[in-house]
Amino acid sequence: MKRHAIAVWNGSGKEGKGNLTTQSTVLNKTQYSFGSRFEDGIGTNPEELIAAAHAGCFTMKLSFNLGGAGFEPTELETKCQVTFVDGAITKSHLILKATVNGISEGRFAELVKDAEENCPISKVLNTAISVEYTLN
Repeated sequence: MKRHAIAVWNGSGKEGKGNLTTQSTVLNKTQYSFGSRFEDGIGTNPEELIAAAHAGCFTMKLSFNLGGAGFEPTELETKCQVTFVDGAITKSHLILKATVNGISEGRFAELVKDAEENCPISKVLNTAISVEYTLN
């Protein structure tokens, strides 16, 4: 399987602007710029997209882990906060709220740890990864 996205940039780094389009067209010429990356401008930015990718990947991996262990999650909600310092992503922190009936805290912690370490986005990130969770 291969997936792709296209980035187009026009102009200088600070004054220029760009757009992103994904293969699925969920992003379709979605604006990004210096303002949307380093200020509060309208549009997306690479760090936000990495956070979305990590949250989605981790949550799906955890769902598969739970299913493989005989549990069906009612709901898994993951927020990902990436820290960007001096031109590098230095941390990805996952905050999970989970509703899974019948699972022990210990077993859940094991499955979360496996998802943290083995989702494909975790494997590609060269940064510290941490997870905190609430299990209902």
